[in-house]
Amino acid sequence: MTTIIERPVLGITIGDPGGIGPEICAKALNEPEIYTICRPLLVGDASIMTNAVSFCKLDLNINSCQDVTDGRFTPGTLDVLNLANMPLAELKHKAVTPAQGKASFEYIDTVIRLALDKKIDGTVTGPINKAAINAAGFHYAGHTEIYGDKTGTTDFAMMLVDGNFRVTHVSTHVSLRQACDRVKTERVLKVIQLTDLTTKRFNIKKPRIAVAGLNPHCGEGGLFGDEDENEISPAVTSARALGISVEGPLPADTVFSKMKGGMYDAVVVMYHDQGHIPAKLVGFQFDNKTDTWGQMAGVNVTIGLPIVRTSVDHGTAFDKAGEGRANPQSMIEAIKLGVQLSL
Repeated sequence: MTTIIERPVLGITIGDPGGIGPEICAKALNEPEIYTICRPLLVGDASIMTNAVSFCKLDLNINSCQDVTDGRFTPGTLDVLNLANMPLAELKHKAVTPAQGKASFEYIDTVIRLALDKKIDGTVTGPINKAAINAAGFHYAGHTEIYGDKTGTTDFAMMLVDGNFRVTHVSTHVSLRQACDRVKTERVLKVIQLTDLTTKRFNIKKPRIAVAGLNPHCGEGGLFGDEDENEISPAVTSARALGISVEGPLPADTVFSKMKGGMYDAVVVMYHDQGHIPAKLVGFQFDNKTDTWGQMAGVNVTIGLPIVRTSVDHGTAFDKAGEGRANPQSMIEAIKLGVQLSL
């Protein structure tokens, strides 16, 4: 007997209305393939999506929904859970405004509650502007921290995924000085554990995990700092005792090349740019001749949560918002990975 797996319902926030979020959502859901793997429900404002469809010149209808059950989930129609919290007359592309920050935060808050209430199977988020969110009175460093707070989760982390290239962060949206202070054995061990558990969800039975050092040459025996020896090494030892296949600390200037070459399935990094720079070097390709991003691959996953959250791995791109030339590749990949993690 063949078991039929029903397509999961994914709640997809449209991001900051003044950025490229609405546009990449419309373009992603203009791909019929998306409807063969999931039932996508946009969470945002129907008028904003109508505007995006218009300037992108897409042949799509808008179905304004008040509940998940109102969704039609068929190609050619964008189902929008209409919060009606951002009047089109107040929309300002390319600008940071408190009104747009408030609207984008409310999209996130709504989709999290839907997931916690089991009304949807997973969440996907469009790009937000942190300054706009904070200007609206919501003092968070980003999506990851919002999800942690709203789900009551203390042990969570950011993982960036581009095919077999995966990096998980010990810290993210803090200053570099604070990031160094956060390299503690307990936290590093927890992120190794979360990375191991999440990577297994990609059908890798025994993930091979590398842990990047904090200092140049992993401290060179204490010459360049002692965090690698005193904080990171004990975490790796403890993780091995738990049966995790992990090595480190390893010099950050070579560990990513080794993962790209197939030696590791994931790398645990110590701070934001240590992981973001190699991930975006692999996934992003800018074409100076056309002044466009020919490739914007990669997905942001918040791991350790009780719900599924994937996201685009880029920002609001205010410079091109409202022009119809944004690349939806990362959103498409975020939806596909959201489906995989929701099953």
